[in-house]
Amino acid sequence: MKRHIGAPGTIYNLNQLTGGANKNTYSFGADVGADRLHLILQIPGKPKEDEPNPLEGVMPRVTAEEDARLMIAAHEAGVPAPKVRAIFDSSDDLDPGYITEFVEGETLATKILREDRFAKARTLMTAQCGKILAAIHNIDLKTVSFLGRQDAAEMVAGYYKVVDLQNFRLPAIEWGLKWAAENAPKSARHTVVHGDFRHGNFIVGEEGIRLLLDWEVAHSGDPMEDLAWVCVKTWRFGGRKPVGGFGTREELFEAYEKASGLSVDPKHVQWWEAWGGVKWAIGCMRLGTRGVEEVNVERCAIGRRIEEPLWDYFNLIEGRD
Repeated sequence: MKRHIGAPGTIYNLNQLTGGANKNTYSFGADVGADRLHLILQIPGKPKEDEPNPLEGVMPRVTAEEDARLMIAAHEAGVPAPKVRAIFDSSDDLDPGYITEFVEGETLATKILREDRFAKARTLMTAQCGKILAAIHNIDLKTVSFLGRQDAAEMVAGYYKVVDLQNFRLPAIEWGLKWAAENAPKSARHTVVHGDFRHGNFIVGEEGIRLLLDWEVAHSGDPMEDLAWVCVKTWRFGGRKPVGGFGTREELFEAYEKASGLSVDPKHVQWWEAWGGVKWAIGCMRLGTRGVEEVNVERCAIGRRIEEPLWDYFNLIEGRD
């Protein structure tokens, strides 16, 4: 704290927070000058050093330092990304990680979608999503050249490898992969893609979205991936409307077009939304087959939901939503 942010750097109330599948997250206070700051510490989980990663390069993922640098670039582009205050280096004697400013708000989708205090927020969030995504997709790729590149066809090919590695054969997944490979769109645009733009990664207040979290699966690719992921039925958490349970696709596309100056092809987005169901089903499969020793009971239990996104996928491609 003293070296990166300011003296005296005294630490108070260091508490590990719940939630977050891939990072160890802590909240703490620290004295800097005459002020006591409320901050967040994040240290990503470390892979087992003695085990090679068979999916290295198949599924793009940023390092802790790259994660922080991407959030800095996003913040400068007008995205409500966490404000980074420090990035750890070798002299800190800590695992790679970073410190950001704390932002108060709610992340639980069920509360955001149902509680009266968020009634106004729900009317604003669709337009906010469109504006935020336009800003993300406008980040200069040259400033974040470390991002892995992955278009639609490359992503489908990567998930074929994931399924092969798991050796868990399910006809519905095999069909979904075949359909996706045969219908993968080609995009003329290639931008920064957040990669996990959805409920759970929004910090929301009564005025709407205050912060966008979890940038570790960001990559460069087709921007329509982000518009579709927030529409995947899993991330509606029981809400009736397709955009996160709170808005319509038409409202999202209109807001994005207004903010970006670019047009949206609904059919193009629909492929990404349908693929999102297959992709999440494979994610459920991975969690369900890795075992509680590796991923804990809560995450392993997500595997039992594998049928839900597949059901959503088939309904969507057959014209039912």
